[in-house]
Amino acid sequence: MDIKTASALHRLRLISVPEALSFPALLIFGSLLKRTTDIDYLMMPLGILHGILFVIYALFLLDVWNKAKWPLKKVALFFLLALVPFGGLYGDKLLKRDETDSVIAARARQAADA
Repeated sequence: MDIKTASALHRLRLISVPEALSFPALLIFGSLLKRTTDIDYLMMPLGILHGILFVIYALFLLDVWNKAKWPLKKVALFFLLALVPFGGLYGDKLLKRDETDSVIAARARQAADA
């Protein structure tokens, strides 16, 4: 794996957790508080934050698809995980495993070349 692909995967990992937590925060703190109390000022900032994080996640996912040459099924899985509350946490776990496997493979190639 080259450095550009590794960087793209790392960026996707970095954004997956905040994106995964922003959606439940919007549902719980935004929607629930708006409907049960007079607190309605959290809905717009949380909605904007979640929207920005989701768009960044989608852009980073497209970047990984382009650089890592993932199959469409894998890209679709990660996109669907972004739509499910806390789904990005599972996506982060999968990405961490891929990242670890890539590092192990790179070190094995280095050792074989030496």
